[in-house]
Amino acid sequence: MKKLIFILFVIFLTFEGYSQSFYRYRFDAPWSVSASVGPTQYFGELYSLWKYNEGIQPDWNANVAIRRTMGTYIRLRGDFTYYQISGQDPPADPRSLRQPRNLHFRARNWEAAAIAEFHIKPVKVYNITRSFFNLYGFAGVGVSSNTPKAELNGNWVDLRPLQLENNPYEKHIIVFPTGIGMKYKLNVYTDLTIEMNYRWTLTDYMDDISAFNIKEFYVDLVNDYGVNGDGPRPDRLRLAIRNPNFIKENGEPDVDRILNNGGRIRRGSGLDERYDGFLSFNIGLEIYLAPDIWDNWIFRNRVNEKSFRFW
Repeated sequence: MKKLIFILFVIFLTFEGYSQSFYRYRFDAPWSVSASVGPTQYFGELYSLWKYNEGIQPDWNANVAIRRTMGTYIRLRGDFTYYQISGQDPPADPRSLRQPRNLHFRARNWEAAAIAEFHIKPVKVYNITRSFFNLYGFAGVGVSSNTPKAELNGNWVDLRPLQLENNPYEKHIIVFPTGIGMKYKLNVYTDLTIEMNYRWTLTDYMDDISAFNIKEFYVDLVNDYGVNGDGPRPDRLRLAIRNPNFIKENGEPDVDRILNNGGRIRRGSGLDERYDGFLSFNIGLEIYLAPDIWDNWIFRNRVNEKSFRFW
């Protein structure tokens, strides 16, 4: 009888200790912060992945986000991203007939977005009972800067103020982030995140190129260039036309050939309502801001000391 009582007593103490250990992490953690990095891929007049064989031409991005649990399967987040996109004609598939343009661009932009995440498994749970693996889809709306540049004589020139196609466009554009992601629980407070995000836009000028050719505005470009580049804005013609067939040996535009051609020098794809966009693929960490995160994760309270902990 005494042995039975002793065994029951030990089982009770073990269960109580386990319950207290478990209870230590039974906190709601609706807020979290994350950071991630990864490649970006631009889609527009200077690149086509689906139609032609042009490989992948990646740039990069860095992202930070703040999330808040709003429902059983829903989380809202504020996204902040710094990204670079670029494109150039030389790697173009010969079937695209784009190589003779010899155009290129680079843009380094900031983006802020509000996004809703829809998870497969519940997210409104105690921190310790969070699923080890969770898939989600997301969609949102945001705003991005739009600063395409091109290199001219060793300097990167801001293209938007030059209005190479006589069509002004905004410095800031609306973006619509959409994509899928997954989270893997590393510990009570941290998830590994992997996410693919495509930004749809309402502009065809992320690369500063839209018009099929320059016939509608070539006279303005020539007038701004002047005679031998002495006009008020000669860089407009220098940046708008890079085709070797219309460039002199000294690297300057051949004005006579441009005029005789009637401006039928290709710039864009000629497709109507073809908006630019870009894809990002990010890997990062998400940290849940539980009330006990400082004591139980960073510094766990001990009787006479504090020691650093990862779990």
